[in-house]
Amino acid sequence: MITTINPATEEILNEYQEFDESQIEAKIELASKQQKLWQKTTFAHRSTLMKQAACILRDGKQKYAKLMALEMGKPLSQGIAEAEKCALVCDYYAENAENQLADEIIKTEFSKSYASYQPIGTVLAIMPWNFPFWQVFRFAAPGLMAGNAGLLKHSSNTMGCAIAIEEIFKEAGFPEGIFSSLVVGSALIARIIEHHKIAAVTLTGSTPVGQKVAAKAGSCIKKTVMELGGSDPYVILADADLKKAAAACTTARLINSGQSCIAAKRFVVVESVIDDFTALFVENMKNNKMGNPLEEGIAVGPQARKDLQLDLQRQVETSVKMGAKLLLGGNIPEGKGYYYPPSVLTDVRKGMPAYYEELFGPPAAIIPVKNEEEAIAVANDTSFGLGAAIFTEDIEKGERIAREELQAGACFLNAFVRSDPRLPFGGIKESGYGRELSSFGIKEFVNIKCVCVE
Repeated sequence: MITTINPATEEILNEYQEFDESQIEAKIELASKQQKLWQKTTFAHRSTLMKQAACILRDGKQKYAKLMALEMGKPLSQGIAEAEKCALVCDYYAENAENQLADEIIKTEFSKSYASYQPIGTVLAIMPWNFPFWQVFRFAAPGLMAGNAGLLKHSSNTMGCAIAIEEIFKEAGFPEGIFSSLVVGSALIARIIEHHKIAAVTLTGSTPVGQKVAAKAGSCIKKTVMELGGSDPYVILADADLKKAAAACTTARLINSGQSCIAAKRFVVVESVIDDFTALFVENMKNNKMGNPLEEGIAVGPQARKDLQLDLQRQVETSVKMGAKLLLGGNIPEGKGYYYPPSVLTDVRKGMPAYYEELFGPPAAIIPVKNEEEAIAVANDTSFGLGAAIFTEDIEKGERIAREELQAGACFLNAFVRSDPRLPFGGIKESGYGRELSSFGIKEFVNIKCVCVE
């Protein structure tokens, strides 16, 4: 039995009977059967249905936001924005997939030669709870537009969201089974990956889980895309606009209650401006209200699970014992709910959990450095490489550092890191491989077929 719990109240929301092996087999078989028909449909037909899915998302955004708030604690305003972003990615691929997957002519000695992008089959998506709609749609929209089928293994604590997403595609007119949610826990994932009718796997989640899934898929010679953890550095140089930097850093730290792979985690600040930046940053963090995500004006909801809340407390307490200074927050509040307040640690040094571990919640780690050279070295001193940002008024210098020196899949100058359907998204090092979104994302799960005519 899979049980969902409201993290704001600790009350049980629902219980779901897990699929048995025969039900899983039936879902995989139906997806495979429908995919063979689906890949023969026109882009125009797929586009019409995907546009309809976008309309359903926009019309139901209040309902879907409430579901996200109940299952994983996302503040209502952020849930509404997430539903709207899912609609945006549906529209983006509805409008661009045909051009993105058009045959690419290559001049050779043949009378005709080209690369053709053909669907790969049924793709298994293993998705997390933190953006329970967005993570799914950024895989499903390009995947379905490319002619693939999708099977979703969602996080157990957002099973209601998984079922709601399947219903959206059904209501939009997609063939039954072309996108399905599997009501299963983690124990059966390996056997599902091994199934001969699963063509590829995409996963968003932690690095340890990614290692296991990638190893299993690799043993079956199946393509994978891995979007894993991150410990994103935000570099504040001496010539930065500190007010702008502090505002962007606060947003980047607290979005989704800090539970985002691309949330700002480590703030690497040169010593000449660290006091001024810290004062602005702490004041901004104080001004974000924590509380029940169903209430208006709430910026920070609960953490999604009790174990996540306790892990944050361990990371903060251990870092303080090792010499970090706690300027704000740092304690689990009394009462029901898995809350953790906006918190700021400074004087964070190498070896502390706040320096090298991913802080998946509201605590922020401020790391002092002497100069630009040390700032870049500290920013790159991590096993992760998902996102990074740099703040400086010298645009030419900042762009050079973002382009050539920061080790990450996405680098932003004077702005916080975010995903966009038009831009490639993904990481390097232990943050994973492959790309989602844009023209790069839709080509991850296609057969890039060479065709030559004599």
